Amino acid sequence: MQEFSISPLKMLGDLWRNRGLIRALVHREVVGRYRGSVLGLFWSFFNPILMLIIYTLVFSVVFKMRWNVGSDSKTEFAMVLFPGLIVFTLFSECLNRAPSLILSNVNYVKKVVFPLEILPSVALGSAIFHGAVSMCVWFIAYLFLFGMPHLTVVLIPLVLLPLLLFILGVSWFLASLGVYLRDVAQFMGMITTILMFLSPIFYPVNAFPEKYRGLLFLNPITPAIEQARDVLFWGKVPDSSMYLIYLLGGALVAWCGFAWFQKTRRGFADVL
Repeated sequence: MQEFSISPLKMLGDLWRNRGLIRALVHREVVGRYRGSVLGLFWSFFNPILMLIIYTLVFSVVFKMRWNVGSDSKTEFAMVLFPGLIVFTLFSECLNRAPSLILSNVNYVKKVVFPLEILPSVALGSAIFHGAVSMCVWFIAYLFLFGMPHLTVVLIPLVLLPLLLFILGVSWFLASLGVYLRDVAQFMGMITTILMFLSPIFYPVNAFPEKYRGLLFLNPITPAIEQARDVLFWGKVPDSSMYLIYLLGGALVAWCGFAWFQKTRRGFADVL
């Protein structure tokens, strides 16, 4: 029986060696999503703009949420809300798709030469593309409304790196678990909905009751949302100690997820 290494070097090596294949599959997936539609890739611009307008109206007008005490600016609310929405969409898209990654690519399981471990990274790459499009929408809006953004915007890839590692690790775990337990997909839909309202997307952290505020930071996407807002809108450099802890945690989750995937993948063909 074939043995699959769980070494962290194996994890990094597989992603590097298959980078061309990953790039090609991401391109196919992005283009295939909009193939046949009239607007094509313009849907990737239209969707985030529409959701931003809806959430801004609901939370800033109906619920009267504010980022700054005394500020009634709807544009400020929208521009601060948008980074949180981008981060959450990236997170939820990957985790909701993860349980069905192997199930929807059964033909790859039978091919010994195909590296199944790259499928979560392909899904992540597709989500990153759409996140980048949404980020471009944010930059254009900021330039039009406020002028040149803060120099700290260049830190956004580093800010999101721990979250991307975390997503990749959880995706490996869920992709494997979804083969053996088909209910995982429905469960993850419920979990991501709960996390959306337990994340500081539509409200500032200080709006959460103080005695429960520590629980808010147990949410894996809370640090990414807060740090993304800091570098994009507030012009603040993230706290280095929190960032390093989050980065190490993301790397550990990525390796654990990869190890689980490698240990369980031998049974995929038998189950499918």
